[in-house]
Amino acid sequence: MKIKISSLDDKSLYPQFENKCLFKKIPADKPYANKKIPPEKRAELLVKEMTLNEKGGMVSGLSEFYLPGIKRLGMQSFYMADSSLGIRLLDNTPTGLKKTTAFPCSLTLASTWNPSLSYEYAKAIGEECNAGNVSILLGPGMNIYRMSTCGRNFEYTGEDPFLASRIIEEYVKGLQSRGVMATLKHFVANNTEFHRRQSNSIIKERELHEIYMPAFKAGIDAGAAAVMTAYNLVNGEWAGQSKYVITDLLRGELGFKGLVMTDWVAVYNQVKAINSGLDLIMPEAQNMAENVRLGKVSEKSLDRMVINILTACFKMGWYDKKFYDKSLIKKFRYHQKTALKTNHEGIVLLRNKNNFLPIRKKHINSILLIGNAAEKIVYGGGASVVKGYNNITLLDAMRKEFGDKLIYKKTASNKEIKAADAVIVALSSFHKESIDTDFDSKPENSKIAGKVAKLNPNNVVVTMFGSGQHMVNWANEVTSILYAWFGGQSQGKAIVDILVGRVNPSGKLPITIEKEFADCPCADYRPEREPEWDIFGKYKHTYKLKYKEGIFVGYRWYDTKRIEPLYPFGFGLSYTSFEYDNLKLSSHKIYKNKPLIVDFTLKNTGKRIGAEIAQLYVHDIESSVKRPVKELKGFEKVFLKPGETKKISLKLHWKDFAFWNPKTKEWTVEPGKFKIMIGASSREIKLKDEVESVIRNP
Repeated sequence: MKIKISSLDDKSLYPQFENKCLFKKIPADKPYANKKIPPEKRAELLVKEMTLNEKGGMVSGLSEFYLPGIKRLGMQSFYMADSSLGIRLLDNTPTGLKKTTAFPCSLTLASTWNPSLSYEYAKAIGEECNAGNVSILLGPGMNIYRMSTCGRNFEYTGEDPFLASRIIEEYVKGLQSRGVMATLKHFVANNTEFHRRQSNSIIKERELHEIYMPAFKAGIDAGAAAVMTAYNLVNGEWAGQSKYVITDLLRGELGFKGLVMTDWVAVYNQVKAINSGLDLIMPEAQNMAENVRLGKVSEKSLDRMVINILTACFKMGWYDKKFYDKSLIKKFRYHQKTALKTNHEGIVLLRNKNNFLPIRKKHINSILLIGNAAEKIVYGGGASVVKGYNNITLLDAMRKEFGDKLIYKKTASNKEIKAADAVIVALSSFHKESIDTDFDSKPENSKIAGKVAKLNPNNVVVTMFGSGQHMVNWANEVTSILYAWFGGQSQGKAIVDILVGRVNPSGKLPITIEKEFADCPCADYRPEREPEWDIFGKYKHTYKLKYKEGIFVGYRWYDTKRIEPLYPFGFGLSYTSFEYDNLKLSSHKIYKNKPLIVDFTLKNTGKRIGAEIAQLYVHDIESSVKRPVKELKGFEKVFLKPGETKKISLKLHWKDFAFWNPKTKEWTVEPGKFKIMIGASSREIKLKDEVESVIRNP
């Protein structure tokens, strides 16, 4: 695809913009080739050698997924690819890579509550990017889970900003350790797919700072080189052309100095976008050099855009070192192990009546597998699709595990269900980009699960869901539930490993699953009878999506409103048991320049090796503003042998007790008492104590 140019541009220059992604070092005699010079200074020197047309071309995508290169200046082009869950393969991938690993979805990763695994997961994706000559990954996605119906929830990391931040910061470090640029997306307040190009998020400063921006801040602090703006409007202006979003919030308050790009076809006023602080328009810009010539945009603004882009490239080392390494395909077998490990740690055991699981194989003569997810890999739709290779469905894994004892039926008769020694019900949900789904995305799930529960008590429901789903009609009737999310190519094996006890489940929910959608904080967000599908340019008006709940998102809402969820945030069962004890604080005062150390012990009181995720929550008892009943501010995943005890130490800083004050535009801790809570989930608090803030505000 050629760059579109005006009659005022010199067409002969445009063949210099190439998309071959062939590594070439910048000529050694050029001043910007000096690696000892700071990246920003190198970028400034390089821009001085560019013509106006070349600068105009550099701020526009090329051939859909390329950052342009310029032959004359020894600059290669760079390929970018979706998504957070692995590399989405398209026909124009530069090296013709034929396979990539389908990793478990981001909600699975968040369910592990294991930041070090997030690093490993992202590093593996980075190695696959190296093997495919992919320089920019268009992820991770980190929009907060505000409602269960958002079509892209599976691409994100849950409802809590603290948990999301810990997962995201290690993801960024792991990915960029391989020289692959991380792109934090979608900034900001993009929490629904409902008419995403027309939805206008009406949101206040406090919730932006306390709920929706912390994960972006964590990614930025971890060194993320790029941020992608969202499709939606924020307080009346499209995010990709909003000075408030890009200059005031992202660059100003979050301190981001890297590359800011748009999502695809997300700018409606190119001049306004440039003046808002944007750097790169995707998939292409229109007539950038002409806009300068006509005085619509200053050349200084264009220079600033190019300098930001090139500074990010120099920081990544792309002009100095070759990262493409096709031999890394040999490491894909290790990436399969990382994907499997993520499933093992991320699958959540929600119910296990009478300790039915793990299945005792020697007591089973026949095991029946039914349901709409047994013979396929379930994944979400859109830019995140990674189809994988060596895919292991639940049916594949069950056949290998149980052999002739397995009976598989897409639908089974009452007689067949009753006759089996055990019944496994595999259910899926529907989630995809560009459309929000119903809370009950597949109504037949309730019928199948309810029917089995009545006919055979030896049952396990395995849910391959990409979000919370309506389960209240059957969840307390079935015997066991494994919440397996969208698990990618290793999902079937991981599920069976847990079913038979080779792996003890240790995942915990990064979301709250409500009983009814009406219980959630934004149940009325979607106008009735409106078409769902996001179609380019079809709708001329915008929809106001008011964040009326403010900071009370997820468990913050359910706790404050005293609404009992079906399954609370942080919940997950194990095949073993744990005991919390010996809570000790380093001080009962909160100081601004001294951390508070929270110590306690955790013991495995069962008979199996297992992992527990201990969670630390705080609550402001005497606040002058409305604050949640509890807020997650620490956690640790601890692996313990039977009978083993470990001392856990978690650290709290003054900001962990703070709220964002819109009047002073700063984080504020008021004098008064705070509650410290240690729990196995947000609704299962094991240990408590109180501390007092002695911080005095101006």
